[in-house]
Amino acid sequence: MAKVTFRTERCKGCGLCVNACPKKIVELDKTKLNSQGHHPAYCIDETKCVGCAFCATMCPDCVITVER
Repeated sequence: MAKVTFRTERCKGCGLCVNACPKKIVELDKTKLNSQGHHPAYCIDETKCVGCAFCATMCPDCVITVER
């Protein structure tokens, strides 16, 4: 099982990771704002993550780390 880590304070909520995830388990957290005023991305179900790292590859700010 893969472990996905998001540095939410650096996330600008662009949504590129949301579109890149083949399992559709990455979403923007509409209930939270980071210190920059953006809705950060998060993984809704880490048990379904296959560790492809498409989300991390698409992130322009290197917010996401995927460990296999």
